[in-house]
Amino acid sequence: MAIIPQQRLFAWEEIEELEDLERLILVLENMKDEELMQRLERERGLGRNDYPVRGVWNAILAGIVYEHKSIEGLIRELRRNGQLRYLCGIDSVPPSWVFSRFNRKLLNMEEEIDAIFDRLVEEISELLPGFGKNLAVDGKGIETHAKPRKKGQSKPADGRRDRDADFGKKVYSGQREDGTLWEKIVSWFGYKLHLIVDTDYELPVAYEVTRASSAEAPQAHEMLDKIENTHEAILKGAEHFTADRGYDDIKLIKKLWDEYGIKPVIDIRNMWKDGEKTRVVIGTENIVYDYRGTVFCYCPETGAKRHMPLGGFEKLRETLKYRCPADHYGINCEGREECQVASSIRISLEEERRIFTPLARSSYRWDRVYKKRTAVERVNSRLDVSFGFEDHYIRGLKKMKFRVGLALCVMLAMALGRIKQNRKNMMRSLVGAA
Repeated sequence: MAIIPQQRLFAWEEIEELEDLERLILVLENMKDEELMQRLERERGLGRNDYPVRGVWNAILAGIVYEHKSIEGLIRELRRNGQLRYLCGIDSVPPSWVFSRFNRKLLNMEEEIDAIFDRLVEEISELLPGFGKNLAVDGKGIETHAKPRKKGQSKPADGRRDRDADFGKKVYSGQREDGTLWEKIVSWFGYKLHLIVDTDYELPVAYEVTRASSAEAPQAHEMLDKIENTHEAILKGAEHFTADRGYDDIKLIKKLWDEYGIKPVIDIRNMWKDGEKTRVVIGTENIVYDYRGTVFCYCPETGAKRHMPLGGFEKLRETLKYRCPADHYGINCEGREECQVASSIRISLEEERRIFTPLARSSYRWDRVYKKRTAVERVNSRLDVSFGFEDHYIRGLKKMKFRVGLALCVMLAMALGRIKQNRKNMMRSLVGAA
């Protein structure tokens, strides 16, 4: 918290009178920003202190909490709301140039903002049991309404163009009930937020902001490395890492399991060509699998194709065990004596690392865990709705990363405050004050 000297703390009885201001109180009291404040005050030194560092910082946080898209909107609210000024610790409202200069200074303190985020994640992980057990990653497009640079133009003709933004594209595809394929392409001009969240508590764990054209899988590698450096305990306690098919990357799958012992639950693309439907398991003649890891056997006598039920994952052997369908389902198999499968067969993960993963793709549990990936989409939705990233005036990669970082810090600080109040059921709420 950016503590304001000589400002008394609020009693919880007074919060009831402040109503909507409780959200700001939660953020100010739980924001781990003291190191940043001390650095800013050292840099100011003995210079003029008409508008104290802590007061201006608190006002900027208030602008994020109350969804002010512009500095001018925040200034109008500060002039109107005496309680808000008191909470921020300012007597007179700073002019717009003070906020602009302060924001420019903050843009050069990316490491400090990241450190605030990491400290919040660390404290939340200590308070919430099982935090980080189930992780998910996704990339979210953030559209900018600025004009793109014209082809061949080295510098923008005016300030309306965004020199850092570029065009991104995401392809969605699937199969209808009648068997026909569908495809939808979404494109935008702007940036991309890469986000890893805890799917049980729906809170962010790591993030990165890039140009819209940036690939998703490489960013997942970088964020995992960052989590290893800053929150090693979270990675050690993680069991599942969920992602859509945009992260279908064999290097990522291997890294998750081989380095961290985390089961990758990542949707898969069909990379098989020439209409290939199945492949024969190495060392067998009548055991095959499809690109989604479903295993089948063919009866040596009749040629009947049967689905082999999963028998589980054997960690020490690094194999998936599949049972004989005749034994499991009580089927009369004419070719039983000639079949290579006695009662079960083990398939090594090395058969095809993209297809065979520790949590088998063909299992019901894989589907249940994969559904948790929607937690990332809900966090992204809160950024759009509660923090205004659907309609914003932000231009430039550095500014975008700064604003996204602050928004995520506010989200975590508010959650931390409600956890400390014993109101975990409210920790994901960014609007309600009750």
